[in-house]
Amino acid sequence: MDKRVTGKIVEINGPIVTVRLPRVLNGEQVRIGKLGLVGEVIGRDGDQAVVQVYESTESVCPGEDAVPLGHPLSVELGPGLLGNIFDGVQRPLEAIRELSGDQIARGLNVMPLDRTRTWAFEPSKELVRGKPVAAGAVLGTVQETKTIQHRVLVPPDVEGELVELASAGEYTVEQVIARVKTMDGVTRELKLYHRWPVRQPRPYRRRDHAAEPLITGQRILDTFFPLLKGGKAAVPGPFGAGKTVVQQQIARWSNAEIVIYVGCGERGNELVEILETFPELTDPYTGRLLMERTLLVANTSNMPVVAREASIYVGVTLAEYYRDQGYDVVMVADSTSRWAEALREVSGRLGQMPVEEGYPAYLASRLAAFYERAGRVETLSGKHGSVSLIGAVSPPGGDFSEPVTSHTKEIVQTFWALSKQLADARHYPSVDWTDSFSGYVNASAKWWHANVDPRWSERRSEAMGLLAQADELARIVNLVGPEALSPAQRWALEGASLVKEGVLQQSALDEIDSFCSPQKQFLLLDLVLDIYHQGQELLGIGVPVQQLLGLPILARARRVKSSYTSKQMDELKGVRSEIHEAFAGLQTEYGKPVEKVK
Repeated sequence: MDKRVTGKIVEINGPIVTVRLPRVLNGEQVRIGKLGLVGEVIGRDGDQAVVQVYESTESVCPGEDAVPLGHPLSVELGPGLLGNIFDGVQRPLEAIRELSGDQIARGLNVMPLDRTRTWAFEPSKELVRGKPVAAGAVLGTVQETKTIQHRVLVPPDVEGELVELASAGEYTVEQVIARVKTMDGVTRELKLYHRWPVRQPRPYRRRDHAAEPLITGQRILDTFFPLLKGGKAAVPGPFGAGKTVVQQQIARWSNAEIVIYVGCGERGNELVEILETFPELTDPYTGRLLMERTLLVANTSNMPVVAREASIYVGVTLAEYYRDQGYDVVMVADSTSRWAEALREVSGRLGQMPVEEGYPAYLASRLAAFYERAGRVETLSGKHGSVSLIGAVSPPGGDFSEPVTSHTKEIVQTFWALSKQLADARHYPSVDWTDSFSGYVNASAKWWHANVDPRWSERRSEAMGLLAQADELARIVNLVGPEALSPAQRWALEGASLVKEGVLQQSALDEIDSFCSPQKQFLLLDLVLDIYHQGQELLGIGVPVQQLLGLPILARARRVKSSYTSKQMDELKGVRSEIHEAFAGLQTEYGKPVEKVK
């Protein structure tokens, strides 16, 4: 069957084009019109096919040619991805700018990977010519960046007898480095790269249920609402609540080995800030440039809406590829609301029956299918890797009951809800401890107990209880004033305030406070709870609450987070002596012996 039989355009409806192509397959890519715009078949009706086009169809006319390309929307997977910036269908934006300037011309066909650059390939010593080779096996390695070693994989759909393996040397991505004779007798030529359909999850051996938290360096995320490597998280919040900064902090500071940031339909100025700042950032774990382990997919709100829908799948397929190499990958999608809006626009053009707020009936299933591609797995080669998915949600007016947020909430296991009230009060990150939740607390506790402190669960639960109590007391204060509270209740309000300001608040712009190690996170929480406990004891022996509230150590406790780095743990531990001395005078005055600091 000839896949390249030319068809004709029948009808054009925005990004939806109807073409007469009787032999085209559902999901296959098609080149449309004189400009050669690329689209994807999303429906068939007799000898006609419905194509969603990734670019604007202005000036395209019925009667122009439509040529099937013989493959679905796919990405190129090989060395040269890291440090690059792609659009929603994996075209490198730097190469596009060199061809067409600042405005992206329509119909450009740019290869994602550089065909001229050579890579130093080192073949695997474990593979032997004439022996079987399995799908997903490592053919060899290439040093992609100074930070990341790229493992060249046998494609998941290839296995058989290894006929030939190239020796060590310099190769371009188009040169053959191996030949494999498959079971049906066909010899497949393998290169440094291969293609994979973005809507098809990459296979693996099995799920790996080992639990290790994704450390972001943000206290309210790691300590109060943890996320595991391979987990699913959402960051919903209204405009101005700080979603972008939270995601940038996660991308910058998380202990994942590879970071993929997908800007899906967000405002251009936000993405420009990311594109300008990321190349200048230093990786806190290696001391080298952060872009050496980062990949950006940029598809702003003024770019074609269908490419916006595709960008999410492009990003997660790239993440799965590095997972298959044995790396821990975190993918940040900003935002899934704009992706859902693209689904809504296309479904409206197709005349499909809308449901909640105009979204298509398959919104929930599409969201679930996307988030299901997260996970920690044993790869086909026997290595262990993970993909952690973090999706931002932008509910109109901050309404968390709207469809995208409500469906996402049912799917993910970590929910970092941002609050406009906290953001207005300059409390950042503005993660609301009341609306947020994590289903990974018990699994994370084992790691915290083994690597940080066995009292982690106890301290976390106590702090959460104190915050909940303070929220209840705040309602009373708003009605009748603080004078109606007992001394113990007023001290509880102060204890919760210490937790909020001394632990939960964290400045992304402060060189010291921007990142907080797990050890420092626990110690800060332990110190403020120590102050609260000692104050409770003094209230019990008759010390007036006004005297406690006037102690200078309270202001010191609020500032200590930005006074010592995560490497100055001994100095930070010395603050406990300051706390003891601050309370010692009142203890002696009211007749209680002073206990030594443990």
